[in-house]
Amino acid sequence: MVEKTPQDKLVLGIPAGSLQESTLDLLGRAGYNVSVSSRSYYPSIDDEQISPLLLRAQEMSHFVEAGNVDVGLTGYDWICENGSDVVEIAELVYAKTRLSPVRWVLAVPEESSVRTVEDLEGGTVATELVNVTRKYFADKSITVDVEFSWGATEVKARIPQLYDGIVDVTETGGSLRANRLRVVDTIITSSTRLIANKDTMKIKWKAEKIRNIALLLQGAIEARQKVGLKMNVPADGLEKIMKLLPAERSPTVSKLAEEGWVAVEVIIQERIERDLVPQLKQAGAAGIITYPLNKVIP
Repeated sequence: MVEKTPQDKLVLGIPAGSLQESTLDLLGRAGYNVSVSSRSYYPSIDDEQISPLLLRAQEMSHFVEAGNVDVGLTGYDWICENGSDVVEIAELVYAKTRLSPVRWVLAVPEESSVRTVEDLEGGTVATELVNVTRKYFADKSITVDVEFSWGATEVKARIPQLYDGIVDVTETGGSLRANRLRVVDTIITSSTRLIANKDTMKIKWKAEKIRNIALLLQGAIEARQKVGLKMNVPADGLEKIMKLLPAERSPTVSKLAEEGWVAVEVIIQERIERDLVPQLKQAGAAGIITYPLNKVIP
């Protein structure tokens, strides 16, 4: 048997840095066991058709467009920043700490006299997202000097002689508040995207593999917000129980060996579990079990 060469494999770009751990967790939930060595850019994976590669999210779309990487995960913000011509396979709404998009915001110190974007005319703004920020001000016909920031952007905003404002990324706004910064406007809202090289998508087996990866990743994200629920219910109390369950999904109901009882199984939003379970118990349900889910495929 001839061993596959790297060219015969699907090169998967995994974002290094802030998205790395959440991405590895997501891949694990999707069914891919990925192991990363602290000294290597080449993780191992339990799929012989895939060759993983760790890359900075900021550079990912560039390498996917160039064909160095077949498919990769990166933010919509960096795709726009690089102006990359790639195929967007799926939007995957997860970030560093929670399942929601992130925002790049224009911010100034709380005590700043700047109240509107127009107040920054002739000023200087620091950011890592230089091209997107320049386009933002150009579209508004506001002249601002946009400079690249080599990190610690929020701290630099507190030094008046350096910059008049910053454009930085935020999930919760906590870091901005901690640095006593005030948001003036949102520049762009971004979420993680699974992107592929155009030529790669012309190769049948790779295109199918990429679509399968997307399906599993989306299923893993969907499952993170839900739990499975099982219970035994008296047959004569089934109608009462059914009225308590979410209406968007029909539960599975099956007869038990014990006469007069049925088993009910349903998937529910995790956020309603703690309120729903006591109600079900009071309504006569017994043997209630809730369990986490790895994937939910619509």
